[in-house]
Amino acid sequence: MNISERIQLMVKLGEYFSTDNETLDNIKHKATLQNAWFSREFIDLALKNIIEKFLQKHLLQDWVNQYTIENVPVTQRKTGIVMAGNIPLVGFHDLLSVFISGHKAVIKASSKDDVLIKHAVEKLNEWNDEVKHYISFEETLKKCDAYIATGSNNSSRYFEYYFGKYPSIIRKNRTSVAVLTGNETTEDFNLLADDIQMYFGMGCRNVTKIYVPEGYDFVALLDALRKYNHFADFHKYKNNYDYQLALLIMNHKYYMTNDSIILTENDAVFAPVSQVNYAYYNETKTLTHNLQNNSDIQCVVGKYFLGFGKSQSPSLTDYADGVDTMMFLSKLNL
Repeated sequence: MNISERIQLMVKLGEYFSTDNETLDNIKHKATLQNAWFSREFIDLALKNIIEKFLQKHLLQDWVNQYTIENVPVTQRKTGIVMAGNIPLVGFHDLLSVFISGHKAVIKASSKDDVLIKHAVEKLNEWNDEVKHYISFEETLKKCDAYIATGSNNSSRYFEYYFGKYPSIIRKNRTSVAVLTGNETTEDFNLLADDIQMYFGMGCRNVTKIYVPEGYDFVALLDALRKYNHFADFHKYKNNYDYQLALLIMNHKYYMTNDSIILTENDAVFAPVSQVNYAYYNETKTLTHNLQNNSDIQCVVGKYFLGFGKSQSPSLTDYADGVDTMMFLSKLNL
């Protein structure tokens, strides 16, 4: 397949994801049974973002025009992809990048998220049987020319040991933060609530910590977060909420809650499900410098940063960990 054919196949996949059909509906249901954290609400959201931000012909064309991508690579490099499973189709961008680059994606799907990604590849194969030369699934990734692996800080050490001698992108734990000024509007808070609670807060682009000026009033934010009060009816989330609340009470820690999410002062940028940490700051310039040099942070949301409500709708060039995946792939034949 040449690059135009590869792009067109992905555009067709986007059109398929946009349809209301029984097969796709059954696949979504199967994915929720496999992983209870994958609610139908958030599966649909993940697909919507992929359709609108990735699988549009003009977006894909503009994307590849930024790189030296061979129409048909002289040597197709086998690229092993270890996918995470924290949110629906979180590994799709890596698959898309390898496929569009013309190399072969050899995928180890997460046991928490293999239904949706395998169905997507099945549809591509159905439309063009040449896809089998571009995408395959394996339980063990061996004899690949390059690797892209996403996981925890612990698993990254394993990835470094086995994959570090090859061209590789190895991703660790990351999270996102927000910087508030005290001048936010009701709409800003509503959008920030999405940045915090989409996918139950389990993505690396979810805000898990907020920085606020001294004397900040949290009432408006807690009120905005009530839009996700229905999470309290979801047992897995509620169990996390009850557990974190109990820990704070037992340890005599100060906290605020609206009965579905907890705010507590904590230096850590990472926070457990159902909790958001906060810290006070005095000077924006110093805070900005510190955040930009913190390798644990995926993105920063706020008035002078990424806009509220945009953290979980990345574009094709919003690369995880800031590492340009397509540039990495385009250099594999050099």
